[in-house]
Amino acid sequence: MNSKTRAFLKSLAHPIKATVMVGKGGVDERIYASLDESLASHELVKVKFQAQKDQIRSLSEELATHTGSDLVSIIGFVATFYRPSEERLIVIPKELLT
Repeated sequence: MNSKTRAFLKSLAHPIKATVMVGKGGVDERIYASLDESLASHELVKVKFQAQKDQIRSLSEELATHTGSDLVSIIGFVATFYRPSEERLIVIPKELLT
């Protein structure tokens, strides 16, 4: 994902509330399933880390790899993920994809 596409997705994600929460239990199968389900229905999802705040980067990369999504950004304790669905709810302009 190039920087223009990333910036476009970050702007779309700004008003979105976090739908997946990572607490004391950390990242497990329930978190993977929840994120996968949210990505399937929304394409652009925020995950809020309420614990393990010192490992946000590594846990976010693990979540992205496990769900086949792109890590768009990490701001504070919130990570944003993107994965296009078959319905293509979010249309990325072609000029941003180059």
